[in-house]
Amino acid sequence: MKRSLEHSPARRTLLAAGLAVAAGAGSVGGTAGRAVAGGWSGPAGDGRLDAEVTRLEGGLAELRRDLHRHPELPGQERRTAGVVARELRAAGLTVTTGIGGHGVVGVLHGTRPGRTVAYRADMDAVPPQDIVGDGRAAAHLCGHDIHTTVALGVAKVLALLRRQLSGTVVFLFQPAEESLSGARALIEAGVLERTRVEEIHALHCGPFPVGRFAVTGGFGMPGQDKAEVTLQGPDAPEAARRLAAEIGALATVTPPRTPADIERMVTDAQTPDGPFARFVALRASAQDTNVSVSYRCWPQERYTQIREDIRRLATSYAGAAVSFPAEPFPALVCPEPDARALARHLRRAPGRDPVTTLHSAFPPFSGEDYALYLDRLPGTYTFLGVRAPGAPITTAYPHFPDFAPDERSIGIGVRAMAGWLAHRTRP
Repeated sequence: MKRSLEHSPARRTLLAAGLAVAAGAGSVGGTAGRAVAGGWSGPAGDGRLDAEVTRLEGGLAELRRDLHRHPELPGQERRTAGVVARELRAAGLTVTTGIGGHGVVGVLHGTRPGRTVAYRADMDAVPPQDIVGDGRAAAHLCGHDIHTTVALGVAKVLALLRRQLSGTVVFLFQPAEESLSGARALIEAGVLERTRVEEIHALHCGPFPVGRFAVTGGFGMPGQDKAEVTLQGPDAPEAARRLAAEIGALATVTPPRTPADIERMVTDAQTPDGPFARFVALRASAQDTNVSVSYRCWPQERYTQIREDIRRLATSYAGAAVSFPAEPFPALVCPEPDARALARHLRRAPGRDPVTTLHSAFPPFSGEDYALYLDRLPGTYTFLGVRAPGAPITTAYPHFPDFAPDERSIGIGVRAMAGWLAHRTRP
């Protein structure tokens, strides 16, 4: 999950056509919310699924610790990809490596006819400059080691129960999410077309109690845009400082600075029509005669207005030149019917209050290239609670240096997603 507002977004056609994502996304293949008849009936499925997960949990925790000890920068996930390919082959999946860089694709065919569904996990670690307060080296402080381990666990469990599985599950282990480039690389490599997937799903670690999921119907993650302004004249450096302050005033929210701020932000994101229902998170900095601007907003239709506001402020200075990328990086918007169907499915799991619903883009200072999959396919993107009881919220909030997810979340994620994918592949 990308936190920094300073990185250049990837480009795609968004302003003209891509804004239809928020308004036009529909239900998954017309099947969202259908009743389950036979097979697995909930996140824990039946005793067989639960027993297999229980048997695998210890090994999965060790696997996660191994990945955690060997973080790799975006685009450099060679060792991680090797571990993933080894584990998938051992489980009996058909495996292809080297897709879009170090991407790995594992295909699991059930023994019964059904639909083809994808599950995505990101593999890269957080670069040091994107760690809150800046770090010294790449580190798994965004939970991608958990994501990869959960996906491997799901693959192993469904492979063991292949005789009860309908259709096909395609596991996408993606490189370079932190640089917002890995999803595009896999898509441009043709992986979605070759595997003929009909929908896609993913989990991401989130600052919720372990055992709880946060669904994101109609919301997700904000996109990102940037601008560069160049000023001229003998007073250009001073003018650049003034302009940076004026553009900075367009921001309506600021990044959380304390654990209490984060707690409040998490609560606000679960509040209908809360303070993050509409926002602009923006940074503008002056360097000599230039002003660099990076910002996220919600809803994504606001990018057009923010660009107009930046142009208006800049052109009030004589000789100012303003440039933008061709398009902003798109927002991740989850189809609402699919999120509701997943929430109903997860609520069948044992435990108290297993599901909460987010009512705004969360968190408002992050981006996700999973948006590019959801621009092409229906699906879900759900937060997996990883906060241990009594632990500070920063231990469950990605990119903080003390990020330390509760490993019990691995088995919880595997049970939930194995049951969900088995449900979604049914014809």
